[in-house]
Amino acid sequence: MTLSKLRIRLTKYGNQRTTAVARDWELNGRHSISIAVLTKDQDDVELINSTLRDAGHAAHCHWISSPEKLGDTLAAENVELLILNCDRYPDSIRQVLKQKDCYNPEVPLIATQKCADESSIQDAMKAGACDLVSMSHKARFQSVVSRELRALRVERALNSTIQSAIEYKRQLKDNMEDSSSSIALVQEGIFTNVNNAWVTKFASKNKDELIGTPVMDNFEPECQAALKGAIVATLAGKWKNGEKLIVKSHLVASDDAEELHLEFRKIDFDDGPCVQIRIAPQLKSAEEPTKLVHDALKRDPTTLFYHRAQYIERISKRLRRRPASGTHCLAYIRPDNFGELREKMGILNSEEILAQLAEETRKRMHPRDVAGRFEGIALMVLLERGSARDAQVWGQQLCEHIEQHLFEIEDKSTHMTCTVGVCAVSEVFSSLEEFVAATVAAYEIGKQAGGNASVLDESADEDTKQREFDAIWVKHLKAALMENRFRLAQLPIAGLRSDSVKMYDLLVRMIDEQGNAVLPSEFMPAAQRNNMMKNIDRWMLQSAVKFCNKNEADRVFVRLSQESITDPTTASWLQETLDNGDFDCSRLVIQVPERDAAKHIKQTRDLVTQTRKIGIGFALEHYGIDKERFQILDILKPDYIKIDGELMHTLITDTQTQEAVGKIVAAAKERQIKTVAERVENANAMAVLFQLGLDYMQGHYVHEPEVVLQDSVSAVTNTLADLTAASGN
Repeated sequence: MTLSKLRIRLTKYGNQRTTAVARDWELNGRHSISIAVLTKDQDDVELINSTLRDAGHAAHCHWISSPEKLGDTLAAENVELLILNCDRYPDSIRQVLKQKDCYNPEVPLIATQKCADESSIQDAMKAGACDLVSMSHKARFQSVVSRELRALRVERALNSTIQSAIEYKRQLKDNMEDSSSSIALVQEGIFTNVNNAWVTKFASKNKDELIGTPVMDNFEPECQAALKGAIVATLAGKWKNGEKLIVKSHLVASDDAEELHLEFRKIDFDDGPCVQIRIAPQLKSAEEPTKLVHDALKRDPTTLFYHRAQYIERISKRLRRRPASGTHCLAYIRPDNFGELREKMGILNSEEILAQLAEETRKRMHPRDVAGRFEGIALMVLLERGSARDAQVWGQQLCEHIEQHLFEIEDKSTHMTCTVGVCAVSEVFSSLEEFVAATVAAYEIGKQAGGNASVLDESADEDTKQREFDAIWVKHLKAALMENRFRLAQLPIAGLRSDSVKMYDLLVRMIDEQGNAVLPSEFMPAAQRNNMMKNIDRWMLQSAVKFCNKNEADRVFVRLSQESITDPTTASWLQETLDNGDFDCSRLVIQVPERDAAKHIKQTRDLVTQTRKIGIGFALEHYGIDKERFQILDILKPDYIKIDGELMHTLITDTQTQEAVGKIVAAAKERQIKTVAERVENANAMAVLFQLGLDYMQGHYVHEPEVVLQDSVSAVTNTLADLTAASGN
């Protein structure tokens, strides 16, 4: 066999071997390398091929023996690397690069020659080569090839990503323009782009009129805090997909501000993240004119609340069913010294003042509340609240707001006050008449005390009928404790900044003998009046420990009653109970209402001091109603404060409430106290809270209360006798 035939056969074998290795790499998810080797000697090709295979590269080498073949190979093959033997190829580095750049400028070139010293390496790199190596140093050659291939692929991936981003941005722009929905892009609170639908919606001349302007200028001042919070929450990844923010705009093509539902989405561009705002279409059901007329006839034209007869009919139906949580309360609202006001403003204008009073009341109502013009200048609202205290707080907030509000009619203006009587539904009332009478009686007490106050009816507490009902409740409560018919309910606490800590607010439910759930608003008042709260508190604390042991809860909040706060044995009972096991006490947080803590400040401080020794945390709940009471924070040093849920509804639109909550948050941060918002019910409230800097929130927007320990509750074996003995009664 001649030498030339042997060379041909070896070349074929080498190519077959290379192709087989490349195929194996591709089947195993690895990428084969297409390399053009520029040399007059075919032995160089075999040497490079074997050297790269030894380094783990599946090289597929193309032999380029003359400049004419280089162009054809670059045009036909996806070459990733050029290796130029400067000693055995007619063209220089610059000539090869010039030819290569006509096809693929990004492909790197590595030069080789027999001797490669520092001077020759520098000259080669000046000519445009990535490096110069000597084939006698195989390890360096392998490293240089690996480096340049990795750099090439990173560059290609980066270019691909940039092209994808450019294409994504182009498609986004096209979709915006083609969409019938109004869409805007916002960066750092400024419009960066809007589509034609947005321009039309806001009655602007063109896009240039909006681009570069603050997004807040397009919306009513009362909505701006929520809007800003929603934008910040979206950028932080805290805005739920599909969640809508309800705002009002004064730039739409109509005389009145229009309600808009906004959707938010985070979009990442090369110049930074931005927020896409889309006005979601609102489905409006066509209403027959007759229905609208009938509805108008049911309402008082001044206040737009129901007429007395219609109001009585509606609250009678509402009172027949229990609320999902909490209790029903009536609030009787009447302006103080209205006769003097009428003389000052005029008879005709006085009716307009009543209309403004109704509007301010409406702003503070929850969606489930029902209002009516009860008699003359008196309004009445059926509230659905967690407790009677919550309703009384609602009335007090209304009184404070009305006192500060300026009532303006044409060129006249005035201030006024109002008094609110509040009463919670109870079994002692045998009829609606008695319920209403008790509410009006509470108002009379406030009026006689000088007005401008919210008064809660407490006369029923001493009523003979109330005592009879309490006797029945006490019997049920004792039976429930002895028969383990209490249940624990969890209310998740969500992080506004981080979800790394799993926290729950623990509530109690009672199961009656028929297996029906009884809400705390029904049995708690009787338990409080009959000194049974301490037993329930201790059942809660023991169940909280078992809940933590069976769940991945980092922190659970358990509220204590006044009875437990003032009982000197509470701290020692906790220490004795928790020292018996391996429970991590830092997972437990006891919480006390701010007013109870302020009323029993010494006992609360002693309890907190003793329980902190074993690691139990402390929280003040229902905080913020007594404005700027920061001294109690310095005395008790709570780990958490829960901002009262009654502030959440007015927080959305009331700048004064926002300022008050902002001061609380600032005071808490200064003292390194975490803040939790109670009773958050919608996205608007969440957005404002995010903007104000709160740490956590709880409420129906996060999750409904969920009953737990219903199957394993029998594990809590303490009977009433056990608890009574432990408490010293």
